[in-house]
Amino acid sequence: MSDLKPYIEHTNLKPDCTQQDVIKLCEEAVDNGFYGVCVSPYFVQLAKKTIKKSPTKIITVVGFPLGYSTVAAKVEETKKAIISGADEVDMVMNIAAFKSGDFVTVLNDIQAVTTACHLQNKVVKVIIETAYLSNQEIEKACRLCMDCEVDFVKTSTGFASTGASVEAVELMRKTLPVKIKIKAAGGIKDIVFAEKLINAGAVRLGTSSSLNLVTNEE
Repeated sequence: MSDLKPYIEHTNLKPDCTQQDVIKLCEEAVDNGFYGVCVSPYFVQLAKKTIKKSPTKIITVVGFPLGYSTVAAKVEETKKAIISGADEVDMVMNIAAFKSGDFVTVLNDIQAVTTACHLQNKVVKVIIETAYLSNQEIEKACRLCMDCEVDFVKTSTGFASTGASVEAVELMRKTLPVKIKIKAAGGIKDIVFAEKLINAGAVRLGTSSSLNLVTNEE
């Protein structure tokens, strides 16, 4: 693959991330032509200020990383993030509700955030956290996302025991319609793995190892 840069969301969601870290992240993304940066809601305004008029997108997270905050809290977080300058929102599905079989709550959760994003013409991605799901559950989660007409389904937060896998991406691609895209995230540290994920169906890569991926490109 000739160029990974358009796939990459240069990410720093560490709890001890500082303002200087975010400024550096944004400058690296702009300098390298990455698709965007993914930062916590607290840092969206700083990212906007740092990126200025660059086409680099600002992505943030909602209900992160555990997903079980209330629907109202997620919607409010989404609205604030958009006002602050976020172009895209990566929300964590309510995994606890999903595992409990409370799919009405999961559906309402996803739909509410999706509506809040789409009303402002913003992109929404749903993190289903594949590390906690069986193949059957991955398919079910994808179908719920389809019902809500989300823009992307994302594999992982990067905070679970495992991150993205080629097998999960392949299954997601097989289950989802073409119009719903896939973001792989979590543990993407080398170019070989990144290319396998893209070949499996991912069109975005969330990674904090972005510079390694592009430095090692042939």
